[in-house]
Amino acid sequence: MSSICAAPICRQFWKAGVYNNDLTPKFKTQSGSSYLHIHPRFLHSNATSHKWVFGAVAELIDNAVDEIQNGATYVIIDKTTNPKNGSTALLIQDDGGGMDPEAMRRCLSFGFSDKKSISSIGKYGNGFKTSSMRLGADVIVFSRNINGRKVTQSIGLLSYTFLTRQGYTKIVVPMVHYDFNFITGSFNSVQSKSNDNNSNLNLSILLQWSPYSTEEELLKQFENVGSHGTKVIVYNLWLDEDRNLELDFESDPEDICITRDAHENMKDASRQAASEQHIANRLRYSLRAYLSILYLKLPETFAMVLRGKVVLYHNVSIDLKYPEFITYKPHTTDAEVLTTIGFIKEAPLINIHGFNVYHKNRLILPFFPVIRFSRSRGRGVVGVLEANFIEPTHDKQDFEKTSLFQKLILRLKDMTTEYWDYHCGLLGYQFTKKYLPSAAPNFVHHHGTQLPPLRRSSVATGTNLKRKSSDQPTVFESTAQMEVDSNKGSNLPGLANTQEAITVMQKNRNLRARCLEYEKAQERLKFKVIQLKMELGEVQTEYGRVLGELLYLEKV
Repeated sequence: MSSICAAPICRQFWKAGVYNNDLTPKFKTQSGSSYLHIHPRFLHSNATSHKWVFGAVAELIDNAVDEIQNGATYVIIDKTTNPKNGSTALLIQDDGGGMDPEAMRRCLSFGFSDKKSISSIGKYGNGFKTSSMRLGADVIVFSRNINGRKVTQSIGLLSYTFLTRQGYTKIVVPMVHYDFNFITGSFNSVQSKSNDNNSNLNLSILLQWSPYSTEEELLKQFENVGSHGTKVIVYNLWLDEDRNLELDFESDPEDICITRDAHENMKDASRQAASEQHIANRLRYSLRAYLSILYLKLPETFAMVLRGKVVLYHNVSIDLKYPEFITYKPHTTDAEVLTTIGFIKEAPLINIHGFNVYHKNRLILPFFPVIRFSRSRGRGVVGVLEANFIEPTHDKQDFEKTSLFQKLILRLKDMTTEYWDYHCGLLGYQFTKKYLPSAAPNFVHHHGTQLPPLRRSSVATGTNLKRKSSDQPTVFESTAQMEVDSNKGSNLPGLANTQEAITVMQKNRNLRARCLEYEKAQERLKFKVIQLKMELGEVQTEYGRVLGELLYLEKV
């Protein structure tokens, strides 16, 4: 056994697919065998499906989130150290149900998946292999499971370094398993009960190629796992082109970062700074920002803990100004998708737009742009929706380019332009006079000092924007604006002498009246507060006078 944990031959992921076939020993397929062997090169080629390193991290976190149904309450993402050489490694640990020996074998095999729940994110039985191999050359898994009265713990190693340095032509995954003995109160090795010579070989390979040199060190990793759960350690992490770790653990002690892409040059430095700090840009280089919007909703009993600090959930839809709600019904399915759309709170200061598209609670496309600007049309418009009727790609960073997906993109484009045309006046933009829409939206409230021409045709099913009554207070933000609208009367462009104009003006008058009532009530409350303060002052004065007289009488 070597006391030093060997590193892969090539440390850069996109160059690590070169395999040295001159190494020995060689393993030949048995004559007449009907089994197909998977070459170690497949580990690397399979992992290239992850173009973005954070996408690979998210895949491992998905496994922990899927364990919520088995009682998981947290997932830890942190930095750890390889004790053999002091190098940095990535730790991902949860307190889910864990895996028994058979589940561990399926986890480290290809194509097996036990996730049958319709809410489970995982599906293909391939995510763990692709994601772990994309992050580093080697991964070791510790898992403890309780099944009835049987308690087991298992250790498995998937090592590209081991396979390439030893010249294997098929994938070998060493594993060791332990059963809990309730009489002695300790875990006993299943291998010691077996006459299989491979049992000792598996442990020897683990001790040589994992970060731990003794069996005691291996078993010590279970001390903080608890009664059940899984710990994943990815080591020999890949380097970037500058031979620095792809995952940056040093820039921020509470975050894991990657090298930031160059941003577009902007004339206004303050605007550039505001744009870079927006979550749409920060998520590309900050894991904490990405995790904050990675899931549409999570139970309050579950927490993601990154570098020792809980990740705070960021609800993009709550941040939107002047939100509207659109129901979309794909014609070929029974699905119904509710989209929240509005302006980002920083609009029009910064140029951020697009849709956060989720699938089964998991973010697939963050701030996905569906239009190209024409005279700023669509600037600052952001939407959020969950599209479970289309299938994501294997890396969960895009959707399969089916006709359903293409139709959804076209609808999102229409939503963006439609919303912009009816709300851009709130941001100070001028409406385009050439705009001649062909179908009218069903806005309950129109905003702005001007309105585009009224749409004449009937509204198609599933294309309406409807504001819920609970969102009406957002209309109260500008009393002066409603004063202008109500006083304009028949000067509203495109609505003169129409029933729609009368309806809009009446609603504006009603809203203005309600606002005035609120203002009067506020004034009455202020007056009462002043009265109470005056009465309190008088009481204090009288109290001081009486107290003075008492003191005088005591002296007398």
